[in-house]
Amino acid sequence: MPLLRVEEVSVSFGGRRALDAVSLTAEAGRVTGLIGPNGAGKSTLFDVIGGLRRPRTGRVLLDGHDVTREGPARRARRGLSRTFQHLEPFGRLTVRDNLRVAAEFGPGRRHAAATADRVLARLDLTHLADAPAGTLPTGAARLVEVARSLVLAPKVLLLDEPAAGQDAEETDRFADLLRALAAEGTAVLLVEHDMSLVMTVCDEVHVLDLGRIVAGGPPETIRQDATVLAAYLGEA
Repeated sequence: MPLLRVEEVSVSFGGRRALDAVSLTAEAGRVTGLIGPNGAGKSTLFDVIGGLRRPRTGRVLLDGHDVTREGPARRARRGLSRTFQHLEPFGRLTVRDNLRVAAEFGPGRRHAAATADRVLARLDLTHLADAPAGTLPTGAARLVEVARSLVLAPKVLLLDEPAAGQDAEETDRFADLLRALAAEGTAVLLVEHDMSLVMTVCDEVHVLDLGRIVAGGPPETIRQDATVLAAYLGEA
């Protein structure tokens, strides 16, 4: 059974439908990609999955539980964690303290400091542990945001453009991290504009356009889908 199941979710803003009967799943041990042009509804869908926005219709199931009416904190306790497209660090706190604050809400809260240091070491961020989070360059700040999500030991991890601002070497290391997380049984749902990363690490890719899923399948299928080439990749 998928750890995350989105069923027929619709969201409207005024008279405009931002999401139109969207359904997808994310399974343990797999990286699932979600791509689409700007304004397609990707971040809105993440807000619905994360509990920041309630859908007009449809439902969200997390590890078999219907969480459609639950808030973000309850979903986090059930094993859901996410990053945001717009960075949201506690800018005046150190990188280590950013992780410690997050760890206080997770299963490792009794050992928050040790949990933070373990995740920093895993993501090769220990050298930045005492730096104010608000002073970091974008690539490093993105990785800190991922680290802050990982201290919660999530079953389902939502990543919203985590590779933005990373250089090629940082992106390669990040791809290795995603593969390792999946190998450990995490269900990763990745929104990303770096097509090389998406096609390299994802087991399955869904394409969202104008609030609707227009294609889905393994990367090799998506590469050749005429609808995707026209709607997203900009090719005839």
